[in-house]
Amino acid sequence: MPQPAESAPATVLSKPTPIRTAAFGLGRLRRASRTERREWLLALILLTPALVMLGLFVAYPFVRGIWLGLLDSVVGREGQFVGLQNYAKLWNDSIFRRTAQNTFIYTGCATFLKLTLGMLVALMLNNLVGFKRILRASMLLPWIVPTVLSTLAWKWMLDPTFSIVNWILYQVGFIRLRVDWLGGPVMAMGSVILVNVWRGTPFFAITLLAGLQTISPDVYEAASIDGANAWQRFWKVTWPLLMPVTMVVVLFSVIQTFADFQLVYILTGGGPANSTHLFATYAYQIGVATGKLGEGAAASLAMFPVLFMVVLFQLWYIRRGEGGKGGA
Repeated sequence: MPQPAESAPATVLSKPTPIRTAAFGLGRLRRASRTERREWLLALILLTPALVMLGLFVAYPFVRGIWLGLLDSVVGREGQFVGLQNYAKLWNDSIFRRTAQNTFIYTGCATFLKLTLGMLVALMLNNLVGFKRILRASMLLPWIVPTVLSTLAWKWMLDPTFSIVNWILYQVGFIRLRVDWLGGPVMAMGSVILVNVWRGTPFFAITLLAGLQTISPDVYEAASIDGANAWQRFWKVTWPLLMPVTMVVVLFSVIQTFADFQLVYILTGGGPANSTHLFATYAYQIGVATGKLGEGAAASLAMFPVLFMVVLFQLWYIRRGEGGKGGA
């Protein structure tokens, strides 16, 4: 009688028990947690120098300024706590109210002109065929030159006696008498704004040009096929796509212009008759020139709520635009 063939031994696969699975997951979790702790430790070590510098040169002066604004401190004396008396005194100061008005006019006019001229220059550079590199590099010169040196050059150019601007205008026939560009309230403010625009336009132009380079030519081609002219292509295509970049540039410009000091201090020193004082120059005059550190700190901190609201609004606007694009 034939014997049945022996069957091959079956391989028995052991099923993972819940205890083994849990132990394996716990081990992975421990290894992951150790890795994460090491990464956090490395990140903390790398960030420590930056955090120390921010603490020493940003956080400490800011906190110290807030504390000085609450004291009647002067040079050589710590002072006593007076609360908000320094701010109330500034609020009742006619020069401080004029300073606040000057700061808003200066910031608004300069930012609008820099944005307009920067956009025109960026569009021109974006459409150039030849000499792109040379023109783009030359555009950065006003922004690269140190502010003190360029402002001193402008002060000489606007001097009523040796002004090269007056000489050119006289030769062309626009004027018959010398113009004291920095001698009158309106002319002085206009001259200060002009110098700020000259210095800040390259920053706008180069940044907006970088934004223009990211726009695909296919978008303009589709708009042209649909019958859009040059203005419609700019207003319906270029401007909306450049809005995030524009808002960031305007944010930086508003902060820098609002807190401007060197340019105004060298050109006019806040004069004539306090007609060009900004928050920074007036705070310097009170805190350093007269030695009233408490009032000077209060004057310098008066710009902080405005800048804080501007930053919050622009960040909200940018995030809202990004959220709308994500939803679309």
